[in-house]
Amino acid sequence: AVVSTQSGHYGRGIKQLLPRIKDVTIPVIDEDASEQGSDLGSDDSLDHFDFGEVLEKLPRLQELSLTYGVASCGMNFEWSLFEFTEKDCRLLSAAIGRATQIRVIRLERCQLDDDKARRLISSFLDHPNLEVLDLAHNRLGDKTGRAIGKLLSVNKTISEVNLCDNRIRAEGASAIAFSLRKNNSLRSLNLKLNRIGEEGGRALCSALAASKSLLSLDVSSNGLGEHTAHALAEVFTKNQVLETVAIACNRLGVNGGRVIQEGLEENKAVTSIDLRLTEISQQCEHSIMNVIRRNKEQLVS
Repeated sequence: AVVSTQSGHYGRGIKQLLPRIKDVTIPVIDEDASEQGSDLGSDDSLDHFDFGEVLEKLPRLQELSLTYGVASCGMNFEWSLFEFTEKDCRLLSAAIGRATQIRVIRLERCQLDDDKARRLISSFLDHPNLEVLDLAHNRLGDKTGRAIGKLLSVNKTISEVNLCDNRIRAEGASAIAFSLRKNNSLRSLNLKLNRIGEEGGRALCSALAASKSLLSLDVSSNGLGEHTAHALAEVFTKNQVLETVAIACNRLGVNGGRVIQEGLEENKAVTSIDLRLTEISQQCEHSIMNVIRRNKEQLVS
């Protein structure tokens, strides 16, 4: 596991923490058999490091960033080296559950799936100090979306959730949206590069219309369209808290851009919006940028 930790004003980086890789004598075999064996990989799982032993020695640790993988394995390559195993998940869940001083948890690019993510998230439900949860670039779907929804409904300290580049669809987005109606602590939600679609987009917008806490939302590259644009325009007319919106790389279209412009003209809070590659007209984009400039100037004055 590649590790980065933050404790107070001090930082520590550990390049690689793994059990010793066994020495292997590679027999001479024909090339076809070698390629076939490489494709199949190994059925044996390899558990990684028990971070409980480390975390109990760091009572002032506030940030934990882990990536389960291998920095350099050379000729000792095995597919299992890159796997976040069930035992890894149990050990890490228990370790973080005991490390109640941690405020930031980042588990990017760990090949986390729904079952393991749900086990981890269950250990965060009553965590007294958790503020940031980053699970970007994994393999998380709607089951994790529902687990995040439960976390946001129960935990009163979390302020930032990053689920960028996963596989969350409308069902997971709707579960998160439902929790936003109850949550008063979340400030930033990143769902970029997921698959929430129009249904998930409308569900989020419906929740945001009444939200009093969320300041930043990123739903770029999610298969959103004109229906979501109409729902977002309504958010802008009702929500005077949201400051930053990223909705790039979605097919909002000319009509979608027009309704967003109309909604923003009644809004004084949004100071940043990303509408790149959304197929809105240049004239509409120019008008929207003028509104954003006006809001920024009013904020300064």
